[in-house]
Amino acid sequence: MTKLTWSLAATYFVGRAGGVVRSFLVLYLTQEKHLSPTSAGAVVAALGLGDIGSQLLGGWLGDRIGRRNTMLVGFVGAALALAALGSAESLPEIWAAAVGVGLTIELFRPAGSAAVADLPARQRIRAFGLLFWAANLGFSVATVTAGVLARYGYGLLFWINVAASLVAALLVWLLVPETRPAGPARTRQPLLPVLLRDRLMLAMLAIHVGYFTVFLQTFTTLPLLMTADGLGPSAYGAVLALNGIAIVVLQPVAVRLLAGRDGSTVSAVSMLLVGAGAALGAVSHGTAGFAVSVLIWTLGQIGIAVRFGDTFADLAPAELRGRYMGLASTTWSVGAVLGPLAGTALLDLGVLGPFCAVAGIALFAAARALAPALRRRTAAPDNDREGAVV
Repeated sequence: MTKLTWSLAATYFVGRAGGVVRSFLVLYLTQEKHLSPTSAGAVVAALGLGDIGSQLLGGWLGDRIGRRNTMLVGFVGAALALAALGSAESLPEIWAAAVGVGLTIELFRPAGSAAVADLPARQRIRAFGLLFWAANLGFSVATVTAGVLARYGYGLLFWINVAASLVAALLVWLLVPETRPAGPARTRQPLLPVLLRDRLMLAMLAIHVGYFTVFLQTFTTLPLLMTADGLGPSAYGAVLALNGIAIVVLQPVAVRLLAGRDGSTVSAVSMLLVGAGAALGAVSHGTAGFAVSVLIWTLGQIGIAVRFGDTFADLAPAELRGRYMGLASTTWSVGAVLGPLAGTALLDLGVLGPFCAVAGIALFAAARALAPALRRRTAAPDNDREGAVV
């Protein structure tokens, strides 16, 4: 594992471990700022829209000003935006600050992914796996500490998040080198003409939007399903904790087991597992049943994480790596918007379970259908990848 990878992992951990505001933002807005649930939801939605923009902006900046500079802009900008959100009083100010947080707080992700994509292909899988593991370990720390610290006031959470962003920026400044390929022509390559010709990339983006929609709806529908089953918040917290524990324990093992496997097969089976786990959760009863469903879709989540980054890195022309990785990250953000909307609607209609099962099978079939084209792209020289089609 390279020094770059460990430095990025430390940065990801600090950024996620100190990211304590987002999980408690609705409570802060409704309890301390006395906003209505609808207004608070609009603020969270504004942050989510900014998050979608940050993935695209982070990829573009990563190719234009460099991976390292983009991460610095993101972490410092997030610190300023979080401070503004924590001190905003009127609803327009809060909404504008939330957009600013969304636009900056995830800039580091596509830039960091592009930096790993710049590594030799044989190093990418383990590097992406370490970043995923570090980020989830940090998230687990954040969810535990935020609940304790919130007792002392939500303002403290904002300042902790600001401090964490600044510490992450310092780590980037001191430890993370620039990895962007040299040459002025590389920074001027337009994305859209290449992307529109790249039918394989477009198909992969569509499949992953579908996957993240199915996966991320679980975080909205699971508490509703468990509440309807008569289980309280403590049971939900315990079941959800299995997700983080399983990732921390199993992710390093999964990287070793899956690194040499065909990436298309790993992704296809993982999507099938997520669909099956989500479908099982929709018809489960009792804590044990919901826990099993979470463990099943967590296995799928781990499998996707192991091969997600290097798969899209293999698709990207060298001069467009930042923007391709930004587009890849955007599939998560779009799924985070579509998932709760689709999940709650399907739950109301009583068809959430069958939909998730069918979606898992369809995603499995689509991923397998693209496998030959992905293998051809991976085998092609980097210079031949621009404008490649299925």
